[in-house]
Amino acid sequence: MCKNDEESTVNRNSKTTFTLLGSDMRPYQSDTSGVFGGNRQSKLYGRLDCPSALRAIAKGGYIKHRVFFPDEQTAISAGFRPCAVCLPEKYAAWKKKFLK
Repeated sequence: MCKNDEESTVNRNSKTTFTLLGSDMRPYQSDTSGVFGGNRQSKLYGRLDCPSALRAIAKGGYIKHRVFFPDEQTAISAGFRPCAVCLPEKYAAWKKKFLK
């Protein structure tokens, strides 16, 4: 077996894990990727394809504060608010409820 065959076997057998943030704000390993992304500093969460987050990531300053959540309820329980750009209806409801 050549070296490349050995590496392929290892890669096929290795399992990818993802670091997600729990409602207690503690990171943990998961076999499934997160559904929502967030920013630890601004305490907001949104879709992984959010245009605003993707622009911030492209500028390079956002990545070190990026966190991932398994679902929306976990993000909310961790104290994060919805993104106004990619979740405008949820943000409007959050704003109405919390910013009176």
